[in-house]
Amino acid sequence: MIDQPGSVMGNGTIDADALWHDIMETAQIGATPKGGICRLALSEEDRQVRDWFTRTCSALGATVTHDSMGNQFARVEGEDPSLPPIAIGSHLDTQPTGGKFDGIVGVLSGIAILRTLHETGRRTRHPIEIVNWTNEEGARFAPAMLSSGVFARIFTPEFTMGRTDPDGMRFDKALEAIGAAGEERCGAHPLAAYLELHIEQGPVLEAEHCTIGIVTGVQGMRWYEVTVTGRDSHAGTTPMSMRADALQAAARLMASVQDIALNRPPHAVGTVGMVSVRPNSRNTIPGEVCFSVDFRDPNDEVVSAMENSFRDRAGALARAHDVNIGIREIWDSPAVHFDQRLIDAVSHAARSAHLPAREITSGAGHDAAYLARIVPTTMIFVPCAGGISHNESESATRDDIAAGATVLLHTLLQADRQLAPASRD
Repeated sequence: MIDQPGSVMGNGTIDADALWHDIMETAQIGATPKGGICRLALSEEDRQVRDWFTRTCSALGATVTHDSMGNQFARVEGEDPSLPPIAIGSHLDTQPTGGKFDGIVGVLSGIAILRTLHETGRRTRHPIEIVNWTNEEGARFAPAMLSSGVFARIFTPEFTMGRTDPDGMRFDKALEAIGAAGEERCGAHPLAAYLELHIEQGPVLEAEHCTIGIVTGVQGMRWYEVTVTGRDSHAGTTPMSMRADALQAAARLMASVQDIALNRPPHAVGTVGMVSVRPNSRNTIPGEVCFSVDFRDPNDEVVSAMENSFRDRAGALARAHDVNIGIREIWDSPAVHFDQRLIDAVSHAARSAHLPAREITSGAGHDAAYLARIVPTTMIFVPCAGGISHNESESATRDDIAAGATVLLHTLLQADRQLAPASRD
């Protein structure tokens, strides 16, 4: 059991061994040969881990339900039935070559808190809900954070249900295939607050020997799908001066993504993560190239400036290479600033537990970014080795995760005492 000197808890601790056991046990569901996890949203592996979530939370006295988007809620009642719940959560789906800690640490730390409350018999004023948000990663159905987005009214249910994976499977059919859709309308019930624990997915905390990241917000990010259309023709008989080579134009445009970000230090980042070439034959000049672009910065004006530079570069390359270039924005998540009261609660909890901490902005997208638009929200980060994430070698320590869960518990208890009910239009 872990408790730190000076703890504000006093009469309850996090069982670090049980939390670590849960992490290692769930890591076997969708385990890869290299030690990671492939557990795509609404897959058979996702169904298995959802069943595990239901069994585990039910054994701790929680009532588990799911809404129309497949989001799972494990609820324990509070002393005041008129109050909306405080939610703790993250996601159980992974990247195709994901690690053991991304997302699931937030869900399992919530379960660890349920275990503490259950074993001590302590009841909070508010009900508590542990949430598993469907399709946070966006690896199977793009964009990311689809179901928390519906909950927060960012996406419509119709938009989300119609999303398709690379094999043409619709989101609604995938929900049906694993029996994940519930009757409750997504977002129908109010929340008092939302808290999310996560590995940092970056190198800052480890480099500065900090155990706790006090997350103040999430940087702005936009995703694009780019299609470069030229003319496929014979590689041996078409003179260089008469080609409309989609790949040559696309390669130069992809290279510009890095230059655009490097020209806007210190925080801007730009990434090309997916590429497809058609007809993809060694002796045919490519006629079409599709690729993704991801721009991010804590300042939305910088993100807009990067987009404008990218579009200008695309126009110049289209003219130079006699191709057409289409750019479609598929996701725009503006910069988010978390609730100052909850940020202060995290800071107080870290100090009380004598844990080294610093404020930090999240470079990655999280469900918390959408929840922050409708309820008081904040996040807590813990280090991950080398800042590596979305990778099978992703690693974090038992003690750091337990420390993060301890701070999460203390933050929950302070929020439970101080927050008034949140209302929704």
